[in-house]
Amino acid sequence: MAMTLAPGGTQATRNERRMFSSSDDQVMLKQILSSHAPDGREIAARPILHIVEDIFRRASRATPAIVQGTQAQPDALDEKALQSGTLEEVLDLISLTLSRISCEIACKCSGSGDAHATTVSVCNMITSYSWDAKVVLVLAAFAVNYGEFWLVAQLYTTNPLAKGVAILKQLPEVLESAEAWKPKFEALTKLLNALLDVAKCIVDFKELPVQYISPDAPEMVAATAHIPTAVYWTIRGIIACASVITSLTGMGHEHIVSTSEAWELSSLAHKISNIHSHLMNQLRLCHQQIEGKIHEEAFQAIVRIFGTPHIDNMKILNVLFFIPDGQPPLFEGTTKKRVGVEPLRRKIVMLLISDLDVLQEELSILDQMYQEARQHPNRPESQYEVVWIPVVDRKAPWDEKKQKQFENFQGLMPWVSVHHPSVIDAAVIRYIKEVWGFNKRPMLVVLDPQGKVVNTNAIYMIWIWGSVAHPFTSTREQALWEGANWNIELLADNIEPSIFNWITEGKYICLYGGEDIEWIRQLVALAQAVAQAANIKLEMLYVGKGNPREKVRKNNTTIATEKLSHIFTDVRLIWFFWVRLESMWHSKMQRGMTVENDPIMQEIMTMLSFDGSDQGWAVICHGSAEMTRAKGDTLVKSLNEFNQWKEAVNQKGFVRALSDYLHGLHTPHHCNRLILPGTSGSIPERVVCAECGRVMEKFFMYRCCTD
Repeated sequence: MAMTLAPGGTQATRNERRMFSSSDDQVMLKQILSSHAPDGREIAARPILHIVEDIFRRASRATPAIVQGTQAQPDALDEKALQSGTLEEVLDLISLTLSRISCEIACKCSGSGDAHATTVSVCNMITSYSWDAKVVLVLAAFAVNYGEFWLVAQLYTTNPLAKGVAILKQLPEVLESAEAWKPKFEALTKLLNALLDVAKCIVDFKELPVQYISPDAPEMVAATAHIPTAVYWTIRGIIACASVITSLTGMGHEHIVSTSEAWELSSLAHKISNIHSHLMNQLRLCHQQIEGKIHEEAFQAIVRIFGTPHIDNMKILNVLFFIPDGQPPLFEGTTKKRVGVEPLRRKIVMLLISDLDVLQEELSILDQMYQEARQHPNRPESQYEVVWIPVVDRKAPWDEKKQKQFENFQGLMPWVSVHHPSVIDAAVIRYIKEVWGFNKRPMLVVLDPQGKVVNTNAIYMIWIWGSVAHPFTSTREQALWEGANWNIELLADNIEPSIFNWITEGKYICLYGGEDIEWIRQLVALAQAVAQAANIKLEMLYVGKGNPREKVRKNNTTIATEKLSHIFTDVRLIWFFWVRLESMWHSKMQRGMTVENDPIMQEIMTMLSFDGSDQGWAVICHGSAEMTRAKGDTLVKSLNEFNQWKEAVNQKGFVRALSDYLHGLHTPHHCNRLILPGTSGSIPERVVCAECGRVMEKFFMYRCCTD
């Protein structure tokens, strides 16, 4: 835009501004397009742009220092501007063009030239260059004059050579009144920053990878349509800046400082900024398209790698844990040091996948099983390793609170973990969710020594069988189920060691749960009285509810204080008892088992429905073969009516006699509730009732962790 060089110049500038209506913009665009005839020559625009930016940055520092009458402190040239090996070669190619553009701008800005005509003239000089090259070349040509101006302005008071040049340009007289020029200096700096932003954006478009976004992609087409206009107004802005610098040299006291000129610069900066905002929106759309294709390419590569046999697990592990800078991606829990993936070579690697809301109970019991498995005499600890992969929401900001939460969990884990969640690429996270089915609830994916997935989720079999589940493959899980029967050993033997002794001693065992302490007192009193009447030895164990909240903890204390029965002294074992039952459900579900075709599944569902009810319940067994169970009211009724079935005890045995009597009390009218975690990822669409075989209705329930 032409700047005021004489008293009559301001009106001319305003007329120019009005001249560019939207219709005239189209005429202007046609002129610019007609001057664009690239011949295929390419220049590396980025390193030149770095030099230009460095010049503008230093000049902006010098401006307030000169206004205040002080000296700006010099510093080293930004090395990134000189790091390109092609910079010298590029400058050799464009040096003549830069000189011609610089002369053209200086010449046209020395008089009262038309800014539009000057812009078109400059465009005609660079007709054979690409759009990004045009912008950078004109910026570089201006930066030479602009830098020379501020170099003389900075040095003229201390350097004789600079002083001589400044005198001939009459700069001392201008700089003596620098305070009056301050608004224009500030507006000039603002405009130059806007011009740089647009130039960077245009160069960014040029450098977009064509293998991921083609020129005919809608996002690129939209951007390409606006780049010529952006180039025009960028060059036009450079002409305006050059006019200001020209007006400051050789004019002395004759130059009139006009506040309207600062307004003109600000107005032009506003227009350039709007152009930049529009281009940036298009650039973001392009980057989204590119990132989507790169992400899909990476995801498909992961799919192929996991589907290909390997001689060891190194290729798989390097895909899962990759840091571009070559730093070790993992953190060793015992030594508290960063490590690479090499120590995992040819090991069974168990990937513990979770979010940052892991329960302390889960970590504690996993740790116990981890230590037991590694201390097994037939399984040297070098044979396998656990690696924690925290899956976090990448869209949410990673703040100090999350970092601390991550570090706390990392510190609790004796095994290996990722150094930081950012180590896990977005494509890996997608694979974990889509292929392995992760959905908040912790899971354990097992890789054999060759990196092959041998179990997509071994967490359930570990909860059920502990270290006995080694080597944690799906084949091992199938074998364990084939050898399993529904009995007290499967239900609770590995949780409470006393159960094994009770079985050995031939005692009857009653596991019971619920939250109503009065019902518990009633049950215990009745059960003990009936046991005495039946002449049997009975041991009772309270297992609470699946979510052991405060009421269950109080019950535990009351039962122990009143010596009603045995309890789990560690409340975490109550949680574990129910987690094992849920794990049995999910393990069976993974293997395609249902209530209709699997008797163990039927018993598991009955137990889980007990936990979902509002009343108590009990399971009574003798040895490994005899077991019966009932809801609280039915069981209490049966015990109260012991005289009606005590004769059958001598013929059938206590458990069988009780079971038959309970069956006789059963009515078709009942309501069973099955509560499963909504984030387990394996909730079936169809579930039938374990008692009557009818399809159960499905409801949504939201439950808080407090009473």
